[in-house]
Amino acid sequence: MEVSTRLFGHTLVSLPFCQWAGVLALDEQADRALRQAAIDMAIELGVSHVEWRETAPGPSERPTQGDLYVLFRKSIAQDDEINLKAIPRKQRAMIRKGISNGLTAGPCSVQTFYSLYTDNVHRHGTPCAPLRFFEAIQHAFGDDCECLLVQAPQGEPVSSVLTLYWRDEVFPFYAGDTEKARQLAANDFKYWEVMRRGVQRGCSVFNYGRSKRGTGSFDFKRNWGFEPQSLHYQFWLAPGESVPALNPNNPKYRLVIEGWRRMPRWLVNRLGPLLIRGLG
Repeated sequence: MEVSTRLFGHTLVSLPFCQWAGVLALDEQADRALRQAAIDMAIELGVSHVEWRETAPGPSERPTQGDLYVLFRKSIAQDDEINLKAIPRKQRAMIRKGISNGLTAGPCSVQTFYSLYTDNVHRHGTPCAPLRFFEAIQHAFGDDCECLLVQAPQGEPVSSVLTLYWRDEVFPFYAGDTEKARQLAANDFKYWEVMRRGVQRGCSVFNYGRSKRGTGSFDFKRNWGFEPQSLHYQFWLAPGESVPALNPNNPKYRLVIEGWRRMPRWLVNRLGPLLIRGLG
């Protein structure tokens, strides 16, 4: 897909807003032909680079983003007790803490999920996608999309997740929470509920999605007993261009992130959807 914004440049990406989506080919000849077609299109459009987001290494001569992103994904049993025992002891204790705190979980509207999602991304200093983006996901996936809400004993919403089901996988794709969630172990409880619901639907794989190395998200998922699998992001670069670093780890964005966190929520909710188009 072509992504073009004044702030973040002009690129071709497979695919924006997807964590991995590389070349689909049955043999090496077809793979090379598809990559060359993308490069020809990039030259015609005058973009700065082509980005392939893949789960396996591509051509060795292509520049990469390094071992930055990883995927957490593993098989789960069709038995809650077996799955709970497979989670390391300290993480199991956090799940039990959430249960003992009287947390409950149930389906919610995409609007309720969105309120917690925007709260979360604002605290992290990143722009939010518009509500209509999530409504479109829900419409496209139908019954294979579920918004789950975790509530405190008094009914206060503290954590939520938008989960996708695909074939035999359960995939908690987008999440949000309040500052109180950590104190209540609401996120630990939430993902355990997602796993249980996946088992109820017959899923045999829990897909925790992508994280960047050296982040709290990376550590959290690894604490569940998941081993990171490297994702391979490769690039074709136009003359004079370098591998992009459009991620919060880039030091040049630190002041922007801090400033974003200090802005009022109503303002970032309006500006976020305009900015995120170029971040993909």
